[in-house]
Amino acid sequence: MMGFLFALLGSAIVGIGARDQALVASLTLRQGARPAVLALALLLAWASAAAAAWAGAQFAPQLTPPVRTMLVALVLGVAALELLLVRPLKEPAEPTESLFAFGAVLLAQQLTDAARLLVFALAATTVLPAAAGLGGAIGCSFTVLGGWLAAAELDKWPVTALRRALGLVLLGIALWLAI
Repeated sequence: MMGFLFALLGSAIVGIGARDQALVASLTLRQGARPAVLALALLLAWASAAAAAWAGAQFAPQLTPPVRTMLVALVLGVAALELLLVRPLKEPAEPTESLFAFGAVLLAQQLTDAARLLVFALAATTVLPAAAGLGGAIGCSFTVLGGWLAAAELDKWPVTALRRALGLVLLGIALWLAI
């Protein structure tokens, strides 16, 4: 149950200002609050969290406990670097109305972001990886929904500073686990 809670809170927190949230907000600002965009973004948030949890569950049995801890430290370090170095998406120069193109870009971003890396790490270390996947899916859904609902206000938040602070926290946790 702790995997569920940590994945829910962690993915919701590190997802603030993430590329997927920024892409949903950008499309919502340009085209209005289309329910199809929200439905596709939520579906992909659940699919990407499930994929991350599945990958973590597949990795876990092959690892001894010390190696598993180092894997989690490495994954958290990569997630921290993503938070520290990758800036949120800038608006595309040539917007498209295609939901397929939007979905393909969104899924690619979600599979490589800090929230899904966190779900992967938690699924690899918990007894119930499906619970970590469920928590991650719900947390990621909150961030996507926030981008859709608060698209106009998202630019007013100090997102970059918040993401850098979260990156430093994750980096500290990764270093602590590695030591």
